[in-house]
Amino acid sequence: MGEIEFSREQMNKLKGAMVWEEEEANGTADAGRKKDFGWDSCGTNLARGTKLRVAKDGMTAWLYLAPPDRGQTYTKEELITYLERNGVIKGYHSSNLSAMIKKRVYEREILVAQGKEVQKGRDGWFEYLFTPEEYGVPKIREDGTVDYTSMSALHNVREGDKVAIYHHAEAGIDGYTVRGTGVKAKPVKELPPVRGKGVVREGDVYYAQTDGKIEAKNGKIDIQKVHEVAGDVTLIVGRVEFFGDVIINGNVESGVVIRAGRNIEIHGTAGSATLLAGGDVIISRGIQGGGSIIAKGSVFADFIENTTVRAGGTVQSNTILNANISADDKVITTGKKGAVIGGYVHGYRGIEVITAGSDAEVKTILHSGYEMKTYERFLELRRQEGEIKENLSELVDNVTDALREKRMGSSRISMAAEIRLAERDRAKSQYFEELDKISSEKEALEELMENSQGAYIKVDGNIYRNVVISVNIEQLTLNRSTGYMIYTADNGVLEGNVIVH
Repeated sequence: MGEIEFSREQMNKLKGAMVWEEEEANGTADAGRKKDFGWDSCGTNLARGTKLRVAKDGMTAWLYLAPPDRGQTYTKEELITYLERNGVIKGYHSSNLSAMIKKRVYEREILVAQGKEVQKGRDGWFEYLFTPEEYGVPKIREDGTVDYTSMSALHNVREGDKVAIYHHAEAGIDGYTVRGTGVKAKPVKELPPVRGKGVVREGDVYYAQTDGKIEAKNGKIDIQKVHEVAGDVTLIVGRVEFFGDVIINGNVESGVVIRAGRNIEIHGTAGSATLLAGGDVIISRGIQGGGSIIAKGSVFADFIENTTVRAGGTVQSNTILNANISADDKVITTGKKGAVIGGYVHGYRGIEVITAGSDAEVKTILHSGYEMKTYERFLELRRQEGEIKENLSELVDNVTDALREKRMGSSRISMAAEIRLAERDRAKSQYFEELDKISSEKEALEELMENSQGAYIKVDGNIYRNVVISVNIEQLTLNRSTGYMIYTADNGVLEGNVIVH
């Protein structure tokens, strides 16, 4: 092998480095002179310009390697020494380091170390062996309408069925940074045993103790009895009342009253019936004929015609015709047409329909947010509050004057005056009671009006002439047909914007 020739500059650096190492061993070295010998700040013989960049989170380190002097090479050990002396001590990317040496990768940042990310643990969880959601998913027909016959608020189980399994928490795995700093995984939590009715626990497995409808809510599993009618409900039956769920596997004739503590399901049509539910109402084929529905939950029906509906949740249907609808959440029509024609439809949080009105220009009112009657009631309460406060102030002044005269003995107060004083005192207490009631109702109305600020009406299709759009107390009657609009109210102004698809 031929001898390696060094330049004068290289020889001087090498000699200087040797001298510096000897001085360092003797304790007489000047650290400031190290750079004069071409050494980096950590004592390795890497060329000037070599840089190490460590990410802020300490999870990656990148090396920018300056090329060595002509005729010189680096070793993998030198690179590792450089990393160690710069505080990068874990997670070396060995193949990248080898490649930098072998392929002489210079003047380019290369990943040379990577920390270990924390592997998150998992809290304890329950695996439900039934669908804990309240409803199945309705099917979309070819014409775009929704088939509500596929919906059900019920999931039935039999005694002895396995209904849930508890899976214990799995601890996470700690990680570390390239600087060797440990990163702790977050602690995990175990869940308490499930509470409820109609279930029994054996270890981590839960079984049904009875036949019935199963439901999971708020960390509880309940199995409730269900009242089920095999066929139609006619006027011969007249009334159905049950504390739980009621299922009608046929039609409901006009004049029938059904009252359920929980949900009502009708798998046929309903005529002019009265349906009262503590939960939800599902009518697979729809309702018509002047009946009424009052539900604390939501109402789902294929069509709603000439019917009054009051829902604490959402009202959803393929078609709404000449109905009087009020929902505390939203009113939604589904399918290709998704029409609302005639009547009054109110969705406190919003209305989403495909078609509003018809070619016949039937007056159709869509309203979202707080209603005019709410605002009028608020103004009336404010008027009453002012009147009572004025009367109360006058009464308090009279009572105060009479009590002052009595204490000073400036005049004798007759028995009649004493009675009047007692009456005024009772009137004062009544005024305060009335003020408390008014204040409570007024605050509730203020909250109702404030929470309606995001209310909207969205028509994703045709809007025909003579449709009335109203958000809160702002109102607009369309004098020409339009379409694809969303309406909101901002600072007392009704705004309409085109829906962009």
